[in-house]
Amino acid sequence: MHLGHARTFWTAQERARRQGGELILRNEDLDRARCRPEFVAAMIEDLRWFGLGWSEGPDCGGPHSPYDQSGRMAFYRAALERLRAGGYIYPCTCSRKDIQAAVAAPHGDDEPVYPGTCRDRTEVPAGAQFSWRFRVPDGEVISFADGRMGRQHFMAGRDFGDFVVWRPDGVPAYQLACVTDDAAMGITEVVRGADLLASTARQLLLYRALGLAAPAFYHCELVNDETGRRLAKRHDSLSLKALRERGERAESLR
Repeated sequence: MHLGHARTFWTAQERARRQGGELILRNEDLDRARCRPEFVAAMIEDLRWFGLGWSEGPDCGGPHSPYDQSGRMAFYRAALERLRAGGYIYPCTCSRKDIQAAVAAPHGDDEPVYPGTCRDRTEVPAGAQFSWRFRVPDGEVISFADGRMGRQHFMAGRDFGDFVVWRPDGVPAYQLACVTDDAAMGITEVVRGADLLASTARQLLLYRALGLAAPAFYHCELVNDETGRRLAKRHDSLSLKALRERGERAESLR
């Protein structure tokens, strides 16, 4: 957890307080290779030290348990089945390397627009690994009002393409897991970094396909390093743990 995370979480808390809302902590632990119990404990310790407080979460429970995504697989499978039954998704055998080789245009920090290799596929060879990919309505403009940045517009098929909702390892992708959980937990406003604006357009398509009401969105300005790049795991000196161990005061950081 670094200062960029902390500022986003602090913004979420302050907005919830001003609107008389509740703050929910959800542990997004679906990446089995990188998620360990000690990391969860460290996350909670960092956030508590920084001055954050939540009314629902993996450490305190609440009416929308469980708050660990690894315990919510039944919700995700039900959502996947609704998408499959509605004809919104298709099996895709393309690897990330395959897609990068097929796409020549640069795509910055976001994923490349999927070239549609498997769009007409209805079944896969026995034993083949595949993901489930959402078919976007090419040419449709997805727009939404962001709480900080105003009206946003993204064209499906140009600004983003068909995206994965279920990975080959049997785990839901970020987009589907977040939409499913936000709806089930009654989230009314999602607060996150501005690097996820395009993800919001994708998720709005999922809300619509699943017949769910979408929340409001507020995308925070990113915290950058001295070169102008956004903070990431490489900036260990600005992690909350490192700052705390150096004797920094949470009040001063806030």
